[in-house]
Amino acid sequence: MSSHRLLLNLARRYPGLITLNIALGFSGALFNGISTALIIPVLLSFLGQSIATKGAPPIIQALLAPFQAQAGEYNILLMTGAILLMIGLKNVAAYCNALMSGLLKRATSNDLRDQGLRLLLEVDMDYYVKTGIGDIINRLNGEVSRAASAISTITRTITVAVTVLVFTGLLLSMSWQLTIISTVLLAVVALVNQRSIVRSKIFGRQLSEASKNYSTNVLDMLSGMRLVRSTANEQAEYQRIKTQIMNREQAEFKAQSTSALIEPVSEVTGIFALLCIVFIGRTFFSEQVESFSTVLLTYLFILFRTLPLVAQLNSARSQLANISPSLDIAQDFLRRDNKSFMANGSVPFQALQEGIHFQQLFFAYPGQTKQVLKGIDLYLPRNSTLALVGASGAGKSTLADLLPRFYDPTGGCITIDGEDLRNFDFHSLRRAMGIVSQDTFLFNTSVRENIAYGCPHATDDQIIDAAKRANAYDFITQLPNGFETQIGDRGVMLSGGQRQRLAIARALVQNPEILILDEATSALDTVSERLVQEAIEHLSRDRTTLVIAHRLSTVQKADQIAVLEQGRVMELGTHDQLLSQNGYYARLCQMQFSDQTRLQTEASRRQVSKTSYAMRSLLNSLVGSLSLVMNGLVDDLEEQEEFTQEAYDLALSLTRWWETLEREAKGPLLEDLPLNPGAIAETKAQLS
Repeated sequence: MSSHRLLLNLARRYPGLITLNIALGFSGALFNGISTALIIPVLLSFLGQSIATKGAPPIIQALLAPFQAQAGEYNILLMTGAILLMIGLKNVAAYCNALMSGLLKRATSNDLRDQGLRLLLEVDMDYYVKTGIGDIINRLNGEVSRAASAISTITRTITVAVTVLVFTGLLLSMSWQLTIISTVLLAVVALVNQRSIVRSKIFGRQLSEASKNYSTNVLDMLSGMRLVRSTANEQAEYQRIKTQIMNREQAEFKAQSTSALIEPVSEVTGIFALLCIVFIGRTFFSEQVESFSTVLLTYLFILFRTLPLVAQLNSARSQLANISPSLDIAQDFLRRDNKSFMANGSVPFQALQEGIHFQQLFFAYPGQTKQVLKGIDLYLPRNSTLALVGASGAGKSTLADLLPRFYDPTGGCITIDGEDLRNFDFHSLRRAMGIVSQDTFLFNTSVRENIAYGCPHATDDQIIDAAKRANAYDFITQLPNGFETQIGDRGVMLSGGQRQRLAIARALVQNPEILILDEATSALDTVSERLVQEAIEHLSRDRTTLVIAHRLSTVQKADQIAVLEQGRVMELGTHDQLLSQNGYYARLCQMQFSDQTRLQTEASRRQVSKTSYAMRSLLNSLVGSLSLVMNGLVDDLEEQEEFTQEAYDLALSLTRWWETLEREAKGPLLEDLPLNPGAIAETKAQLS
């Protein structure tokens, strides 16, 4: 679709507004022409000169004829009233034209933005991978707005052109010879301005490029502000953005200075043309001595009023040339033939009855030939959990992205209860899915709105219940405004674990049948991981779950574990089955759990040291109290009872400390590490 085609399609949506703009422009031009033609005769009448129409051009005679029948004073008053009426009507038409032109510009701008927004919500995810967000924002806001102004600029150009034609008609009716000469002189002006118009297009392209670079760099800086601060690059970023601002300002200045040059050049050359016409006019009107002053002055006055219109016409042409690059960018942005869109199915998704089958899946990202998935064949029964493990780049996240149809496989298919995934309406399908990933996205709104995002009509009780089940209720109630607290851009006011728990609460409110967990705990500390893992267990209960895990301890209870390597399923089975095979999964477990055992053993040693010190302190106090009583050093019966009670309390505290030590020894430190019995025995011996 060319830029001209874009304008034509846009104009077809607003024929009424465009026609009204042109009609108002034509009316204003007509009123302007009549009032201009009558001004000189009225001025001459005020100066006491008679207005002779004999030998005058027909147009002058026709305009003055209605006033010739009246007496001199009444004639002047009538002509003055007619001029004022025409000027008033012309300004009313100009005012209405300006309002309609603004309305047309806003309507077309909103129309293009609406098209762009719909396109962004429908286009495949691959578009966002290849196109920067800053570039998209610049196109949707800046370039589309500039492109939309082309319609109003064209209508204004037509209005000015109509006015010029009306004035040219008046000039031709008065003297076609002088008009030909004027046209030749004005053609020279147009040729002089043509260079400026060509330069305007060049500078317009530079302005569009500078605007894109500025928007992209500002968005990158704001998105990466934490990195900017952590690396002390504030000054470097300031200089980089400042350079972009200066480049944009320079391009805008060049475009503006080129456009502003047109009117002064037109005025200077127009004055020169007027002087030439004065001298030439004496030759053409030498035989019309009686009406010479009226005709020539009227002609010159109309021509003088025409010259600024010609300058406006050239300025409008320059503006169109300046907007032309934005039109090209906007039409490329709104094109659909060069972008991929996912075909929607017609079958509404009702409920999962049996299971999900990944049948011989092959996949390569658009524009690439490398196969990311190679013959994946897996089955996920209803209300069971399938875990995907493997090294980075094995294809785990890609496989998970195919389930909600962020992409479609290039070979094979995914079926739900035997129905091809591509046959389902993906809106109903996605509403039945909940996704919790490592990179949790939260909106810059309240906690309540973020939790209810997947289900906007959720009640307060549902939101609170979801927050409690996601282990998020306690920290939410401690926020300044509770559920109404604004959490900042992408939830920056919350910790990583808190953001994850909000995402889980959001999924709980949505109540999905199918759950996708993409390394939801991989970036969390131990405490946060435990809280999030508990929340995930609540979320996964009685749901069909696809889990991508980096920490293998989180997937041991999965019904199936698929080990992926370079896009293929290398091993498949339960945790115990895969361990017994002593293959790739067993080696991964050995590496992870041996490192984890070492770290936890060191932590246990530190805990034992602290516990031992506390227990010795309690024992010393206990022995001291009992010694005082047993050695008879306390005679008062009440004091003996106090020391006995104190010894009893110390004994209870010592028992609680011992229970704590046993719990630590039997808890996650020992029981969660079944793969390394030697390390467990060593740890038990050290704790003993």
